[in-house]
Amino acid sequence: MFQNIQNEKRVQLTDFLPTTLKEVRQRGWDYLDVILFSGDAYVDHPSFGAAVIGRILEAEGYRVGIVPQPDWHGDFRDFKKLGRPRLFFGIAPGCMDSMVNKYTANRRLRSEDAYSPDGRHDMRPEYPTIVYSQILKQIYPDVPVVLGGIEASLRRLTHYDYWKDTLKPCILKESGGDLIIYGMGELPMIALCQLLEDKVLHHEPDAFVETADFLNIVSKFPVSQTVTMVSENEVPGGITEDDIVLHSHEDCLRNRKHYAENFRHIEEESNRLHAQRILQPLGKNYVVVNPPYPPLTTEQIDHSFDLPYTRLPHPKYRGKRIPAYEMIKFSVNIHRGCFGGCAFCTISAHQGKFIMSRSKESIIREVKAVTKMPDFRGYLSDLGGPSANMYGMQGRNRDICARCKRPSCISPAVCPNLNTDHTQLLDVYRAVDALPGMKKSFIGSGVRYDLLLHKSKDEQANKSAQEYTKELILRHVSGRLKVAPEHTSDRVLHIMRKPSFQLFYEFKRIFEKINKEAGLKQQIIPYFISSHPGCTEEDMAELAALTKEMDFHLEQVQDFTPTPMTVSTETWYSGYHPYTLEAVYSAQTPQQKLRQRMFFFWYKPEERAKIQAELRRMNRPDLIQKLYGGLLERASMPASNPQRKKRKEREDKPYSFNPNFSKNNKRRR
Repeated sequence: MFQNIQNEKRVQLTDFLPTTLKEVRQRGWDYLDVILFSGDAYVDHPSFGAAVIGRILEAEGYRVGIVPQPDWHGDFRDFKKLGRPRLFFGIAPGCMDSMVNKYTANRRLRSEDAYSPDGRHDMRPEYPTIVYSQILKQIYPDVPVVLGGIEASLRRLTHYDYWKDTLKPCILKESGGDLIIYGMGELPMIALCQLLEDKVLHHEPDAFVETADFLNIVSKFPVSQTVTMVSENEVPGGITEDDIVLHSHEDCLRNRKHYAENFRHIEEESNRLHAQRILQPLGKNYVVVNPPYPPLTTEQIDHSFDLPYTRLPHPKYRGKRIPAYEMIKFSVNIHRGCFGGCAFCTISAHQGKFIMSRSKESIIREVKAVTKMPDFRGYLSDLGGPSANMYGMQGRNRDICARCKRPSCISPAVCPNLNTDHTQLLDVYRAVDALPGMKKSFIGSGVRYDLLLHKSKDEQANKSAQEYTKELILRHVSGRLKVAPEHTSDRVLHIMRKPSFQLFYEFKRIFEKINKEAGLKQQIIPYFISSHPGCTEEDMAELAALTKEMDFHLEQVQDFTPTPMTVSTETWYSGYHPYTLEAVYSAQTPQQKLRQRMFFFWYKPEERAKIQAELRRMNRPDLIQKLYGGLLERASMPASNPQRKKRKEREDKPYSFNPNFSKNNKRRR
């Protein structure tokens, strides 16, 4: 046994999925059915995808090994150390897209890799799905390779790659992999393993699946929620009237409007209860996207979360900090899916729009496990999900949902069929807070305030939303509540599929009223995005003026980052909105993006001259007056600083443009 430094809980090495041949032998195994290669460090926790897939297969009786962050240099010994599996190799590239994890929107290296020990940057390659697959195919050409995780899931068809600034085909083409499992992989993984056992191995422990047999079987018996690449005459069942045939990859390279047009079908079918099969020509082949499984039932999602996770990093990381684990180790995820449909977000593309909620009993079991951790101090960092307050929500009439193609249930308006009752969620919060050892449960996930302010015909739903709002603010905020209006321009917000900024005004008023009545001094922290499709410099200037008027010095801000398979990315790259095919302006160059971003920081002295010059160019002296006509507060200087008093005295007079300011400022820098 070993003692884990992080929480001093004693567990056995065999409590983890094996990562070495020695650990395989310690379990008494002489073979493995599936070997997973992960781009993340191995943390045996339900928030880490590789652990979930490994545990779900283990529960079905399969022997699973995992190789976390294999060394892709030199002799590839990490790819050989567990030998060949009976069924296939699985690629789990990471909880985040590898390029988003590594680079900022400006293509600069991030300060650390949150999913690697000690935040190291050298533990995974760029595009690990491609790198790992190509290495495995080089060493074991006859062993099937199955791609999964968000990286492959969102690259299952022609997609724009922001970091290479090019259109790329289905990732099966470049990686050499044999099949993609897209979305949340529990059900298709189980189905695939059972299919191979039944049709190829006939449950013989000494038999192995070879690539040719694998491809033959998955073509004859297509597994839902998988992607294959076949020749035209090998398309299962042939091409039928029920199939959606997209513009070919080659056509997309020639015609950006056709590329944009493809995406509407991709998104709609990703969010339907009864989707159609999608086909896309690629060279002499067709990419075949089989429809997804229905959303997990409560029993199914409970099963996934109730598996025997140790909730710890593997002992090989003893003494090393894994930033992502530190962030979530005292948090509990209560549901999957998001029906917000935000244009820039990949959650619905990967998890779908239908909410899959755990039972209160399953949630309580996990919270109890957290409270027993030796370093738990009574504070749950997050009791949430993709959107904190969508738990338990679904359409009242499921038949209406079955016919629906809308990617969002709340944009451009809340669907009248959506049940927005927060009662179930309040019940969960109160049950968690009543547990022994629990001092406070915080809601760290994003809250949809448009759901809280929505006026339904159901008075019980309206009453529960008001009750939830008050309880959230009084009991579940750690001093600062983060919400995401994203912008102030209703035109830009419409493209983002976000509600009018007027709703943020209303929510802020309620937040401040409840705080005042309770004698609290909590803050509301808004998130904003610059350079989103449809956003101009003038929109950002008006955002700066409005947020200054509301007394915000913005902190939670970012440039729009184009990631595969979002409406915003397809609009940004193609220049056309996929649903209307109308032309949409986007800031493309680094200079255009920086000119938008600087308006977030109107209060910084070093940005003042540039912002004023830009506003004069726009012929917006009214915004110069709004931003700089009165006092210019220096947020970076403490109130006790004597320099600040002198600065305030200088700035008590209305600001007038100083023609020497730019020159003087440059000299100071």
